Amino acid sequence: MTGNSPLRRRGIQRVAQGQRGSGRSIWAVDVEDRDLVVDQVSVTEVGASERIAGVLGIEPGTATCVRDRRFVLDGKPVLLSTSYLPAALVAGSAITREYTGPGGTYARLAEIGAAPVHFREEIRSRMPTKDEAGRLGLAAGTPVVLVCRTAFAEDGRVVEVNEMTLDAASYVLEYDFDA
Repeated sequence: MTGNSPLRRRGIQRVAQGQRGSGRSIWAVDVEDRDLVVDQVSVTEVGASERIAGVLGIEPGTATCVRDRRFVLDGKPVLLSTSYLPAALVAGSAITREYTGPGGTYARLAEIGAAPVHFREEIRSRMPTKDEAGRLGLAAGTPVVLVCRTAFAEDGRVVEVNEMTLDAASYVLEYDFDA
């Protein structure tokens, strides 16, 4: 696989529980033997906006842990990812640190009894904002794909909202499932 070939984002396989149990990140399904680096990470606590609070099922302004990352593949920024998690749920866990450990956020959620068992993804596309274009190093006229993934625990509560901005020229979105 060459560095110029699109990244195949396997939307269903990447969140399978077997991935987390093996200590592999959900990215391992997508990148195979390519060089993936998370070169920008910030973790903050902020009050939930009305939109995020509505999805998380909390009151607007309630403290949320916000994990903001930029992913670089083969030297090219390809994805901006911002996760929102209820701060009360993840307090004291590795989720509140820059490096969450093997298996990532979903493995840490499992350790605190909030393992995601169901996911919903909504996909849209648009032209990038000036900030997104700069952070992703996009050529003029390159659209972005927006993926909003909501992770649900066994009891039905939402444990994470992850808003991703993908460089549309760098991705093929693949969904493989049984009828």
